[in-house]
Amino acid sequence: MSDDVPIEDAQLVKAVIGGDRDAFGMLVERYQDRLFNTLVRILGSRDDAGDVAQEAFVQAFVKLKTFRGDSQFYTWLYRIAMNMALSHRRRGRRRGPSVSLEAAKDSGGDEPVDQNPGPDARLMGRERIEAVRLALSKLGDQHRQILVLREMEGFSYDAIAEILHMPVGTVRSRLFRARLVLKEELKTIFRDEVDRTK
Repeated sequence: MSDDVPIEDAQLVKAVIGGDRDAFGMLVERYQDRLFNTLVRILGSRDDAGDVAQEAFVQAFVKLKTFRGDSQFYTWLYRIAMNMALSHRRRGRRRGPSVSLEAAKDSGGDEPVDQNPGPDARLMGRERIEAVRLALSKLGDQHRQILVLREMEGFSYDAIAEILHMPVGTVRSRLFRARLVLKEELKTIFRDEVDRTK
């Protein structure tokens, strides 16, 4: 196989089950950043996100023989991580400081911007991004999880249903409700911003 051709997840899983630990390292490398960034948004703490991501990969390695291949590997991995994130929040463990809006922005990757935006446009763009992240942090676990998985991670309704162990209809209704709640939070944040500038 050419070095330029990426190895499919299924091939790597098969190799790991056959005893190739390096193959699991490739899976970790492939998904660790994406999983970590999702967990930061869900848990609100880089320390907690790092802990849960590490635990999720350990559990995935231990349980890999139970992976039937009915879904994609990363969907299965995310399901493990989401279960751990919920357990983590229920235990109330929050070791590190909450992620600042700037840190969340940094961990989330580059945001799309105009090629030559003026200073006002850049400032407004940053303020909007920060407002969305602040509103997201105020949502309950169920709403935040479902919005992050759909709007930020781009998972399909079917994949979200599998990750969160719920029917697709429930995913759709909760997502609809989550969007309404987020919209109300954003209205409140922007209203507060306007009031402060008066």
